[in-house]
Amino acid sequence: MIDPSIFKAYDVRGIYPTQINEEAVYDIIQAYVSFVKPELVVLGKDVRKSGPALAKAALDALVDAGVNVIELGTVNVDMLYVAVRNLNADGGVYLSASHNAKEWNGINLCMRGSRPISSETGLKDIQHRAEQKIRMPSIKKGKVNTHDIMDEYIKFVLSFVDAKKIRPMKIATNGNFGISVQVFSRIVKEGKLPITIIPLNAEPDGNFPKGDPNPLLLENRAELTRLIKKTKADMGIAWDADGDRCFFVDEKGRFVEGYFITALIAKELLKKHPGEKIIIDPRLIWATQDAIRAAGGTPIISRAGMTIIAGRMEKEKALFAGEMSSHFYFRENAYRDNGMIPVFVMLEQMGVEKKKLSQLAAPLMKKYFISGELNFHVNDALSLFQLIEKKYEKGTFEYIDGVSVAFPKWRFNVRPSNTEPLVRLNVEALADDLLKRRTKELVKIIKGFEGK
Repeated sequence: MIDPSIFKAYDVRGIYPTQINEEAVYDIIQAYVSFVKPELVVLGKDVRKSGPALAKAALDALVDAGVNVIELGTVNVDMLYVAVRNLNADGGVYLSASHNAKEWNGINLCMRGSRPISSETGLKDIQHRAEQKIRMPSIKKGKVNTHDIMDEYIKFVLSFVDAKKIRPMKIATNGNFGISVQVFSRIVKEGKLPITIIPLNAEPDGNFPKGDPNPLLLENRAELTRLIKKTKADMGIAWDADGDRCFFVDEKGRFVEGYFITALIAKELLKKHPGEKIIIDPRLIWATQDAIRAAGGTPIISRAGMTIIAGRMEKEKALFAGEMSSHFYFRENAYRDNGMIPVFVMLEQMGVEKKKLSQLAAPLMKKYFISGELNFHVNDALSLFQLIEKKYEKGTFEYIDGVSVAFPKWRFNVRPSNTEPLVRLNVEALADDLLKRRTKELVKIIKGFEGK
């Protein structure tokens, strides 16, 4: 039997080989074929050591069902999204567990046009079919071809900016042992951009020798910060293992939250596309709402999650979306997230305004104070939410994602994670002392419900 816990809100993810293995992947991809009924599927993977074996299982499942396959090899997931569209494929299969530890792997599935498959758009159906071991036999085997998507991807990313406005800069880049530094280097080279790259953890290595490929971990931040200070770099960029998120560090070595980057990118894009809608998530909203409105745009709050955001963007025909988790989505990218476009949008903005990243972020960071995301293992989330509703009953409540409570000078959101058995807390305030006091108060409350 397939372990049902590997089916998450918007992908499949588990530990190899106990939870996810070749047999499970074969079953899931056969179920995917029965659900999507594709004739042509694009297949890719990240750098994990279990990737080749699981990709082979996925390939066998597709070919056995008579589906033609285009193999991309080891790519970032946003490269697969571009390939699905460019090659007129009926769907895509990507093997990865994103920022999770090396023993993890998973499956990210999409349909024609790179539309995501989540628990709300078919993943539960695919799970049921996989558990029933639905088979799609075909007398005629599918054909397999390979394709190098790099040149098309480079052209696509550079189409978002005026490369002539990017000024000479020295950029420290932490690939966390994925391929993102190599991809970034190719874009810089092909675009003839005046960027000097200082690489860190740039060679692909699925063993992730320095730990989880998660740029949000403090030890990963510290390593990039030291490199920036040592080399006097103008900025630092980090990516997770599948390359769909990018993280920014200013020239002083300070991490600039995805919350603030969302506000800066929205401001830049609205210059070129005035009056458009921008999607944000409800964890932190004040800085982004104010920036979007000041730039003439319309902010819309959506539940967090990469497939959820993409679906809401398509419904609203929104220009851009940003999450505080550093997922950034673009309408021209089929409403999917991308880990390279934001970097070049920021480089262009720095060039046009002739400002360092710290100078661009300063007005936001001096006005809006945030706690950073705090995570807790909670045994009884329902009782926790009931207590919060009672204690903070004088606030203004929203239930877009978990519970958000706003007061005139501070606000917080508590929500269950879409991918892990955690409850996540985010607090924002208009004064640092108020932020610290309210965060401490909420942490004490949540810890009362904490368990293993």
